[in-house]
Amino acid sequence: MVRTASAAGSRTGKVVHGTGRRIRRATAAEGAGESGLAKLIELHALNAFGDMLITVALASTIFFSVPTGEARGRVALYLLITMAPFALLAPVIGPLLDRLPHGRRAAMAMSMLARAVLAWTMAGVVTGGGLALYPEALGVLVASKAYGVVRSVVVPRLLPSRLSLVKANSRVTLAGLLATMVAAGVGGLLHLIGPGWPLRGAFLVFVAGTLMAFHLPHKVDSAKGEQRAVLHAEEHPPGHHGVLHGRTAPAPEPAPEPAAEQRPKASLRTVGPSVILALRAMAAMRWLVGFLVMFLAFLLREEPIGGLQPTLALGLVALAAGTGNAIGSALGSWLRPRSPEMTVTAMLLLAGGATAAAALWYGTVTVVTVAAAAGTAASLGKLSLDALIQRDVPEAVRTSAFARSETLLQMSWVAGGAVGILLPLNGALGLSVAAAVLGAVLLWTLRSLLRVGVRHRPAAPRVA
Repeated sequence: MVRTASAAGSRTGKVVHGTGRRIRRATAAEGAGESGLAKLIELHALNAFGDMLITVALASTIFFSVPTGEARGRVALYLLITMAPFALLAPVIGPLLDRLPHGRRAAMAMSMLARAVLAWTMAGVVTGGGLALYPEALGVLVASKAYGVVRSVVVPRLLPSRLSLVKANSRVTLAGLLATMVAAGVGGLLHLIGPGWPLRGAFLVFVAGTLMAFHLPHKVDSAKGEQRAVLHAEEHPPGHHGVLHGRTAPAPEPAPEPAAEQRPKASLRTVGPSVILALRAMAAMRWLVGFLVMFLAFLLREEPIGGLQPTLALGLVALAAGTGNAIGSALGSWLRPRSPEMTVTAMLLLAGGATAAAALWYGTVTVVTVAAAAGTAASLGKLSLDALIQRDVPEAVRTSAFARSETLLQMSWVAGGAVGILLPLNGALGLSVAAAVLGAVLLWTLRSLLRVGVRHRPAAPRVA
């Protein structure tokens, strides 16, 4: 028996070691190991693993453990106590991190450490599901989104010469998706031991992530030549100090040109109309994802599709969404689109068409299809937005543009989730509302696309 156990342990060790070696070889391919991108990929996988463990713990307490009516009230309370404050905090996250360019590794480490502490604290109160759980969940949410913003601005700093930004982001996203799928199974097994055990597992994961964040290359903290970007489609007149809105202010009276040595240093730049087009389309797709998460979670629990068990129906839709995400990431790496404006518009059309079809012919096939289409569209659309930022935004302000765009997309998810929780649980009605929203944004995007056209070269935006 001892020899058998020893042999089995030895075989298991070899399998684990071999799997780890293959994963390291895959993440370090095409120069990612030398540039440091491989370390970011591994860190993101840990981040996704820990976030999923927390999601399993909260879902089992807030959603699955109580009747549907009470669960809807709990989730509505969760949205009110966590999402509403986050909607107010989200616009601050990007600009705040934008002011800390020399502390990006520390910011990522602090977001991990904060979630480690909160996960350990929540493990003691998750069983009762009381009000004390919600402020801690808000802290986890804010820390997670802060990590997401910093991660978006770090990728260009670690980009190998042999990889495009689209392909690099595809690798990061795929690593997160794979880690999420593994974490879902691990979280389910830990939940069988006790409701607090997934949170204790998340504590260990985030502690490891805190240490790993400091092992990223030092160039992550470099901000040489960086300035702040303004998410604005038009060019600002000289001397204008813009904000995040859609119009330009009236041009000031012309003034004499100052001497070269007396000219003020440029601090604001526009990102160009193509980036705004893609950002608007991506905001709509991220809105759809948030809507579907909240709306279908309750709808399928109350009225499962195809006579399936509620848990099976939810699992089928979640699997379709995850598969769609993976397909979008793989397509982003494989297609290497030369016209990202067309790609993001096509993804908005795909999501809107699938949602309209599900509203007209509500059933198992159409609901699964809309989940897969939303996952694919959101994933490939985000990669196209990244490609446009890389193409049209100068390197001096590119990290700032990533930070601010990511914050806006997170706010769109919050808005979609709020609509999903407030609508009546009627499949055709809810999906019709979502299709109408996406249809309106699609028309707006097509109009902008006709004005912008499709470019294959950088737009070279001017300094304002």
